[in-house]
Amino acid sequence: MTDTLLAIADELYGLALGDFTPARDARAKELKKAGETDLAGQVKALKKASLAAWVVDLFVRRQGAQVDEVLDMGAALRAAQDGMSGDDLRALTRQRRQLTAAITQQARSLASEEGVKVTQAVADQVEATLTAAMVSQDCGRAVRSGLLVVALSTTGVDDVDVAGAVAVPDALGFTATARSTPEAPARPDLHVVPDPDAHAKARAAAEQTLAEAQDAVDSAQTAYDDAGVDVEHLRARQLQIEAEIDELKRQVAALEETYDEVDDELDDAEAVRAEASDSLAEATSERDEAATALDKLG
Repeated sequence: MTDTLLAIADELYGLALGDFTPARDARAKELKKAGETDLAGQVKALKKASLAAWVVDLFVRRQGAQVDEVLDMGAALRAAQDGMSGDDLRALTRQRRQLTAAITQQARSLASEEGVKVTQAVADQVEATLTAAMVSQDCGRAVRSGLLVVALSTTGVDDVDVAGAVAVPDALGFTATARSTPEAPARPDLHVVPDPDAHAKARAAAEQTLAEAQDAVDSAQTAYDDAGVDVEHLRARQLQIEAEIDELKRQVAALEETYDEVDDELDDAEAVRAEASDSLAEATSERDEAATALDKLG
């Protein structure tokens, strides 16, 4: 039954985002009529993917070979980074960001072909998911399934609930069925008088588009460089604060140890004072008795 649910999920999550819910409900209804009550309930419970997750699923189904290359590269980078220096690791991080940024742009283009607009906020989630797939083997398996329902994010150190990020538990280790690019509708055979300046106009438009794209790249690069400087400054400040916290902890530990020693000495001093008080009282009594005896002798 699980294999059947997986196959149905593979089919449903390969649909256009707007078609998922009606198709899911229709399939659940068909299964219920056929007496597959349990399976119908499982299909009905399938969650609609978030927009970012759907974009990743779409890219996985359209560009499976490229996704495999990215995941293989992520595995190689994970294996190599253990022996790298700090500078090499930072260079590796930059290369990984460049790769995931390029793939994210391709995914946005595919979504646009489907008539879905991807905002920058959603694109950031897509890029974070692709980065997670390169950093974490489990995240890579979840992405390759093509059955993501939520975006992923990880630093490579924290644990990620990949089982909760996919449509069905058996998705991990599953490879999504490839989805072909939709064919463009046939155009009517129109006879148009050619524009003698068409080539020049097209070239001018292309040059303008290239210039605008280059400006966007330059702006993005500047923003990226500025963000990198901020990250380095904040990381240095974080390390400084951590060192200060460690020093304060050491001082607190030393003070607590001194406090315990003083507390023990205070107990001893109070005991000595009590004994001295008893001796003083006894000596005072003896003196008073001697004084009284002397008075009696005249």
